[in-house]
Amino acid sequence: MSSSKTINKIAVIGAGIAGLTCARELQSHGISVDVFEKSRGPSGRMSTRRTQDWSADHGAQYFTARDARFIEAVQSWIQNGTTAIWKPKLKVYEAKTWCESQSQDIRYVGTPHMNSLGKHLAEDLSAQYEKTISKLERMDGKWHLQCSEANEISTLYDVVVLAIPAPQASALLKDLDSRAADIADSAQMKACWTMMANFPHQLNVDFDAAFINQEIISWICQNGSKPMRQGSMWTIHGSPNWSQENVELSKEDAQDHMVQCLTALGFNCEDADISMHRWRYASGGLENSVGFLSLPNIGLGLCGDWLNGGRVEGAWLSGFNLALALKQI
Repeated sequence: MSSSKTINKIAVIGAGIAGLTCARELQSHGISVDVFEKSRGPSGRMSTRRTQDWSADHGAQYFTARDARFIEAVQSWIQNGTTAIWKPKLKVYEAKTWCESQSQDIRYVGTPHMNSLGKHLAEDLSAQYEKTISKLERMDGKWHLQCSEANEISTLYDVVVLAIPAPQASALLKDLDSRAADIADSAQMKACWTMMANFPHQLNVDFDAAFINQEIISWICQNGSKPMRQGSMWTIHGSPNWSQENVELSKEDAQDHMVQCLTALGFNCEDADISMHRWRYASGGLENSVGFLSLPNIGLGLCGDWLNGGRVEGAWLSGFNLALALKQI
């Protein structure tokens, strides 16, 4: 492969679905890749919160597949046991009324947890966790990386891929490349307040999950309704607009607002066991998707769902297509 003569080493910053997909595809073509992730493990927003007593998917709740290449990948994940079809009883709440969802989408989840897929994609990759890349510098045709936890990383890289939310990419790009920085700056990403809760006095409800419209909550899901899950934990997402407007609330105040909404929806929140999480960059992106960005003249690439219409599938395709472009350098 001709590119392997010029590209010997690539750094992928971010171990969400886009970054992991890009890294795997590059590695499958003989290119050496190192992945850096600021969190304790892979998966990004396809995450699962686990304690001694319970677990709950608290990021992406499921994903769909439309592109033939992604469908093929999903089928391989089903075969290796890291993904399964989820067939929830779905309802919709709108105008103070509950009704059945008419959605015909096929929904997939990671198994036994949502983050199982990210862990699978990270297998066989050289990945370093709890490493926050704080500065990039290009000298003599090579990228130098600085890390908040360990100062400068000794390895030099021919190409750097940023597979992180737009505001984080913008902070690294501002003095490097104006086009890439402008694209990252133009993305509109919104937060998400997430509640994980057990309601000990809640009577059985007649749905597994529900879309909530025109309220401060947008989604409710009984985690145990998904394949290979157990327990009675619910995941509740705040709406994007409300979450963004209230992104700086304390966890206690955000919880109070969401409990009030849940109570109005008919949930008995008395003695609830609740854990809160704030996703600062949960959804949104470019008004007009570009898919990914490849700048071969400086050895820089950007991928992520925010470049490609959102959703898990958008992230996967962004990383996959960027890898194809980089192999042509």
